[in-house]
Order: sequence, then structure tokens, then C-alpha cells
Amino acid sequence: MPDEATIFAPASGFGRAAICLIRISGPASAPLLESLSGALPPPRRQSLRTLRAADGTLLDRAVVVFMPGPATFTGQDMAELHLHGGLAVRAAVLRALHAFPGCRAAEPGEFARRAFLAGRIDLTEAEATADLIDAETEAQRRQALRQLEGALGRQVAEWRETAIGLLAQAEAALDFADEGDVADEALDAALGRAASALRDAIRAALRDGRRGERLREGFCVVLAGPPNAGKSTLLNTLAGRDAAIVSHIPGTTRDVIEVRCDLGGLPVVLVDTAGLRETTDPIEAEGVARTRRRIASADLVLHLVPPEGAEEQAQGGVPCLVVRTKADLGEGGAGEADALALSAKTGEGIEALLAAIQRSAESALGGGEALVTRERHRDALTRAAAHLDRVAAPATDLPELIAEDLRLAVRALGEVGGHVGVEEMLDRLFSGFCIGK
Repeated sequence: MPDEATIFAPASGFGRAAICLIRISGPASAPLLESLSGALPPPRRQSLRTLRAADGTLLDRAVVVFMPGPATFTGQDMAELHLHGGLAVRAAVLRALHAFPGCRAAEPGEFARRAFLAGRIDLTEAEATADLIDAETEAQRRQALRQLEGALGRQVAEWRETAIGLLAQAEAALDFADEGDVADEALDAALGRAASALRDAIRAALRDGRRGERLREGFCVVLAGPPNAGKSTLLNTLAGRDAAIVSHIPGTTRDVIEVRCDLGGLPVVLVDTAGLRETTDPIEAEGVARTRRRIASADLVLHLVPPEGAEEQAQGGVPCLVVRTKADLGEGGAGEADALALSAKTGEGIEALLAAIQRSAESALGGGEALVTRERHRDALTRAAAHLDRVAAPATDLPELIAEDLRLAVRALGEVGGHVGVEEMLDRLFSGFCIGK
């Protein structure tokens, strides 16, 4: 481990609570726990101890656990202190830990980073840990757990082993090209077939409609339409709170307003936008431009049409649902077979609208079974497939170039699990973790 300091951090929420959990990891875990509690408890057993500072000051009566490495989360000796959850108790114990030689407070994600560096988890499992912490819906939870259990990591490791085997064959043909029993056309053909099969397996996993990434980010539903169509009122109704300002004055909404919600266990992002119309007001015009950009990137557009408005479809091939608003006024929309009539004032049609949104989200996101969940995964697998494609249908007979493509394919697959070429992104990943994780 590059940093031999022993780290500590609260692993439970801040504020007044029944229990406060403090985690400790590093070479000083055992002497630190012995100093605090008077004697090192039996490994992996909860023990009730009186904790005292170095000067003998009573800190708390707590449950402590010692876990010797390497069979721990970080691969190092670890300890846990289960304290009473008062703010003063926690502060006093943290001061005592900080005063112990060789100990310091952990940085965000440092426990998980040490686990990764010790080989206890791979990069996909580290990312899954962050996703599980951030999960807001049932489908996000299921997806994060699948990744934490190694769904992607195991599959990519299998693909990588296959690619390494192909690379070994190619390098053998290259190293012993003067021996007829190694480098021949039959071997080249077998190598091409195996590379083709591996490429096809990777591309099959990539043909998932980006369900994994979209599930992490949320199904984006944009409310669009002319001014005073009822977009902000509908957003507030669906959100169950006053998220957007509602006014009879056209052009009140100038910027994009987002509300995240859980719809049938799926993450849905509702986006209120500026009314679509021609305007000379530069601020409103910028709001309209932002609306058009959000429509282009949406998963679903709800085109709201007031009683006096004309039906219009969203542009750019984005799925669109026409919604006739202000149904309580009893005007228009009765003859529109595909339009959904509703009233945010009376609640008429709201359940039908939510059901329609949920069906679209379920179709687009699935239930959390996607293999690829981050753009980083997709980029690396796409590059691996491209290199394998050049091996399957080589543009040259030079074995050196074929072997190089296989090396690059192995490297790209290794990036997914964090085996190679990921040092520059580790700080970004683990800095997003909670302190104590």
C-alpha cells in the first residue's frame, strides 16, 4: 500500500443518533484499539469495552471489533468502534484517534480505494459501490447490486482471458515464424474465427440501447409546448410540490427546471421548459433555445396542448406523447384518438399519464439487468471490439500488426476492471464517495 498511514472516519450519518460507527484501517489498527480499550479483543468478535484516551480520560463504553488482514475489505488490519451516537462522544473519540501516532482522518472514498489497490475489488465493483450508495430507486439498486456481485467484472475477465489466449497464439506465430508447424494459414484462419466470435459477443452486450447508463442517470421526460399550456402546473402536480412558478403571464418559465422522482421503481427526471414561441425578448429566446436542446436529448417528450392550441409533434425523432391540458374547461381534444386529456386542477387523467410514462420508462430502461452501466465501460468495450474486428478481417498479412491489435484489445478490456490504464481517473472516482466508505 503506497500510504502506510492508518486512516479512520465515521461510517454512519452525521447528527444525533443511537449509534455512531467509526472505521479504522491500516497497520496501527491493532495497537490503536489496544490503547483505546486496554486489551486487543478476539478477532472478528464484538466485545464490550471502556474506551479511554491516551491520558486516561474516559471516552465512552462501546462495542469494538478487530479484523486482522488480509481477509478484510481493505486487505489491511481493520477495526470498528460502535459508539453512542452523541456529537460530543464522536468528537472526543475522533480527537483521540487523531492524536495516535501514524493515524489520520480518511479522505473521501479512501477505504474503497485501498480495497481496490489491494485487489479486494475491481474497478467495476468500486463503481458499483458508489452507484449503490447513490441509488434512489429499486431498479437502480438492483443494477448496482448486480455490478457489485461482479456481473460485468466476471464477463469482461472471461473475454480478456480469451483475448490473452489469442494474443499468445499470435505471438507464438510471430516468434517462431520460421517453423512451419506454428505459423500457417490454418492457424491464421482459426485465430480470425476466434477473434470474430469474441468481437460478436462484445458487440451483442453493447447493443442494449444504453439502458444501464440511462438507468443511472434517470429517464428524461421533457414537458414542452406553447406558453400557458400548463407545463409548470403539471410539473408541480406530478412532483407533489411547488417546484416551478405558475403564472398566467406567458413566458414566466425562462430556464429549465428538473425534478427527480421514483415511478414504479424507476428513476424519472421531469423537466419543465420555457414555452415554445417566437419572441424578441433575448432572455426568453435563450430559454426557448434551451428547451429545443432538451427536447433533442429527451427520452420522452410530453407535448402539452391547451384547449385553444393546435396539436404539434416534437422534432428530431424523439418519442412524443400529445397531452391535452385543462380538460376541466371542457374544451377541445375530444376527437383526438392518440391524445391524452387531463386536468392538473381536478386530477383527471393524471393516473393515465403516469402509467404511460412508466410504460415508456420500463421499455427504455429495463429492470436493472444491463451489463454496461457507464460510458467508460462502453468506450473501452467499443475499442476492444474494433481491434478484434481488424484481427477477424485483417487488412494485412503482417503478423506484427495482428498481434498489436490483439494487445490493444487486451488492454482495452483490462481498463474496464481497472487492470491497466486507469490511474488518471481513480482520483475522480473515489473523490465522489462518502468519507468513511
